[in-house]
Amino acid sequence: MTTARPSATPAATIIAFVLDNSLLLVLGALAALVWANVNPGSYASAAHVLEFAANDIGMVFFFALAAKEVFEATLPGGPLASPREAGVPILAAIGGMVAPAGLYLAIVAALGRSDLNSGWAIPCATDIAFSYLIARLIFRAGHPAIPFLLLLAIADDAMGLIVLAVFYPSGDVSVVLLAALLAPAVVLAWLLRRSGVENFWAYVAGPGLLSWAGLLAGGLHPALALVPIVPLMPHDQYDIVTLGQRKTVRLATLQQFEHWWKVPVQVVLFLFGFANAGVPLSSVGPVTWAIMVSLVVGKPIGILGTTWLAELLGFRRPEGLSYRAVVVLGITAGIGFTVALFFATAAFPPGAVLNEAKMGALLSFGAAIVALGAGRVLKVHRS
Repeated sequence: MTTARPSATPAATIIAFVLDNSLLLVLGALAALVWANVNPGSYASAAHVLEFAANDIGMVFFFALAAKEVFEATLPGGPLASPREAGVPILAAIGGMVAPAGLYLAIVAALGRSDLNSGWAIPCATDIAFSYLIARLIFRAGHPAIPFLLLLAIADDAMGLIVLAVFYPSGDVSVVLLAALLAPAVVLAWLLRRSGVENFWAYVAGPGLLSWAGLLAGGLHPALALVPIVPLMPHDQYDIVTLGQRKTVRLATLQQFEHWWKVPVQVVLFLFGFANAGVPLSSVGPVTWAIMVSLVVGKPIGILGTTWLAELLGFRRPEGLSYRAVVVLGITAGIGFTVALFFATAAFPPGAVLNEAKMGALLSFGAAIVALGAGRVLKVHRS
């Protein structure tokens, strides 16, 4: 569904196209690349000012909208409703981390660069924002590949944060502080729902803020603050099945939340891309190619192989999701970007190797081109 109406002006149509396709995210990333390579000093200052607001606050609402997509998909009638189906993308996320990490270690071993081993977790990442953008361009609205990828990416991100905390601690991780704030947040959201509170702002300002504070204080990324809160927002479910066809599941409060945040989140994505994508183009080396190949090649291999294994174990792919589509979304998941940049910063000290690692994370954008081409070759484009 597009934002512009048939009678809209050309300018409104262009704006609607940009917003509907999350192109502000791309524009932000391109602006960062240009500025960082023309005037690195002034870009670093500007990015530093925006980084916390974009990454730790603004992206809360992007992840919340992604969580809403997954939640809808897991309701009765949704493509991930059955535990047997939901288990597949979760297991695929594991495969999509293990295979790239193994491939990376194999590459640096072949290069005789054991000093690069600490970067093994960098290609484990899947950037949910850019992967979601490319998936929307490849698959039609409502295709099961989109919620499958979202659930896979969220699971990947969650496991990635655990890897970051365990293997690359930047500070003290406090399980006590995390539980002390996150548990009351979930309980408060449940109480609000039980009391019949339908205004989504109550869930954002109350449980959402507590959850954000808990993740931040506990050493985990606060951008996932609303992920455990979204499923607890009130929703009116009409799961009607007529002649075997699933009808739309209507979610009252969640729909209000989505409609309000749809455009502001696009602005957040612009700032997010701008604050994170400024990487010197001259920084290319062995670790660059090791990261890029591990992401673009290792991700689809791991996701496809684990999806096949999950079915052997009794799990079930979502209805309508072919193995050809799994290959394409596996390639799409090879876009590492944000979390990959986080891992790079944690894995290597400032210097040439770190810059090369960041460039590898950025060049994983090439997976988008490969995915778009594979979608057409394998005939899953808009199918």
